[in-house]
Amino acid sequence: MVTRRIKALVPVAGIGVQLRPHTHTQPKPLIPVAGKPILGHIIDSMIGAGVQEVVFVVGYLSEKIIQYVEKQYHGRIEYQFVVQEPRRGVAHAVWVARHAIANADEVVINLGDVIFGDEVNRILAQPGNVLGVHPVEDPRKYGIARCDVEGNILSLSEKPQIPTSNQALVGLYKIRDIGGLTQALDELAALPSDTNPNLSLTDALMRMIANGFGIQALRVENWFDCGSKDSLLSAHHILLERVQERSDYQFPGTVIIHPVHIGEGCRIEQSIIGPFVAIAEHTEVINSVVYHSIIGAYSRLETIILGESVVGNDTSLRGKAHSINIGDNTEIDFDQ
Repeated sequence: MVTRRIKALVPVAGIGVQLRPHTHTQPKPLIPVAGKPILGHIIDSMIGAGVQEVVFVVGYLSEKIIQYVEKQYHGRIEYQFVVQEPRRGVAHAVWVARHAIANADEVVINLGDVIFGDEVNRILAQPGNVLGVHPVEDPRKYGIARCDVEGNILSLSEKPQIPTSNQALVGLYKIRDIGGLTQALDELAALPSDTNPNLSLTDALMRMIANGFGIQALRVENWFDCGSKDSLLSAHHILLERVQERSDYQFPGTVIIHPVHIGEGCRIEQSIIGPFVAIAEHTEVINSVVYHSIIGAYSRLETIILGESVVGNDTSLRGKAHSINIGDNTEIDFDQ
């Protein structure tokens, strides 16, 4: 029996502007969702699909990505890090990693801020080159695929002002013709950087189609975009509901309303936690109400009502609030 050699490619070099201030101090893929970093969800979905080799394209705060992968996944997967510098878009990220994926039979590309879960299994089960798509209300915000009735992609366009389709590219790709992808990437990379500062993967895939390589569309149902605060909280809500969490949390004078994830070493007193709350390790919550929120590690919340919020690591909050978006190493006293 001949086994295909499949590699995963995960671009995680971006700055993550839409998730500032959190991405001032940590890369976007390490922001927690439902008690686990976005990158952890991505890697676990690859392991679940049987992929054992992962190439990470790193750049911004790369040392934190490397440290996380080596600490959490050493001995569980084979991994390699490729540095993208300068950072010229997703197509450029794949291009700088072309030598790392050249010996694979297939490569599955998962953008570093999108969680797919079992959809990785589905796309790997399809023959040939496949792109994940999903219908959206406003196609102008996405890369768009125009397909025939059999699902063959006829054309691709990036954030078109006049869309010809509502089928958005969701950030999951499976490429069997790796040589064809490399050829298309080489053509893009040869363009002058002053007039083409960012290289779009959508453009590279369109060049593959123009060069005679067929690509199919696969409708993806379970995809969680974590690129902004609102989409991050939405993904957190859905994924936390799916996680089988322990239900025996016991803290003095505290009511837990599941689903909730609470990390190790937390101190919680006289509070109401939940629903849809994830609190990272060694955080203190005193005399507070927290719901629909993500709370970072080593933080302290006291006498506060907090909802629909994302709070970074090493943060201190005291007073009253309802919806905030606060990065790491922050101290706020609403009583002042």
